[in-house]
Amino acid sequence: MPVGALALVLLAGVIHASWNIVAKRAGGDVRFAAFTTVVNILTWAPLGVWIGWRALPQWGGREWALLALSALLHSGYYLLLLRGYRKADLTVVYPLARGAGPLLSSLAALWLLGETLSALGAAGIAGVVGGVFLIAGGPALWRRSHDPEARRRLHKGMFYGVASGVFIASYTVVDGYAVKVMLLSPILVDYVGAVLRIFVVGPSVLRDPPAARALWRLQWKHALFVGVVSPVSYVLVLYAVKVAPLSHVAPAREVSMLFAALIGGQLLGEGDRAVRVAGAACIAAGVMALALG
Repeated sequence: MPVGALALVLLAGVIHASWNIVAKRAGGDVRFAAFTTVVNILTWAPLGVWIGWRALPQWGGREWALLALSALLHSGYYLLLLRGYRKADLTVVYPLARGAGPLLSSLAALWLLGETLSALGAAGIAGVVGGVFLIAGGPALWRRSHDPEARRRLHKGMFYGVASGVFIASYTVVDGYAVKVMLLSPILVDYVGAVLRIFVVGPSVLRDPPAARALWRLQWKHALFVGVVSPVSYVLVLYAVKVAPLSHVAPAREVSMLFAALIGGQLLGEGDRAVRVAGAACIAAGVMALALG
């Protein structure tokens, strides 16, 4: 992986971990997704309109169909993630989502996009996925607690984490195809996707405006942060995909676990610090292997 692409991925990892921690603390539902999407659209409108002014008239049905599919996949991922954060710990949901996603998207990139992977790159993927597994709890995932309620919470976290990872893998491949094969602007892919996503999450606000206004008063600071910051992390990743293999970039994104493990565990008090540090070390080694491979 080129050094420039790795730098983009590392920066994206810091940003991604930050907004996920904020989203967890917000405890929002589909209406929070609508708030953050509207903030995204309004904040980045000048840049989106400026780039889209010349590009969008040249788009045909193929481009719009691809972006519509991307918007649906991103919406499904975000809603599952938010629900998982309400039902379980971030240090279970987030690692499993981030671990399942790159594994599946890398395999899809090798199969669908004809990319190749060296032995060192394969070892890097194994290191990233293994590290994510440790951060999620390692073997204790199956024996963490004898408390039925805690066990149900853990199982919910595992379900929502893996389900979110499936959506991550899906939209990563779709968006990777858009920027690598169809040569669409990464900024435009993200911005148009946000505009299309509002048709999925927006109706939740319109169904009960007074309740939505009450939630906004409670969650507006979190929504502003997530809406403004989250597009930056993903656009950086899409630019990395333009110059590096998707099967390398997707797992390398999981460097965000380094920050989520150390920052999120401290802020949210979810324990298991030694296991998370061991997992973070595995992720760091995996990212280095991907960069060299």
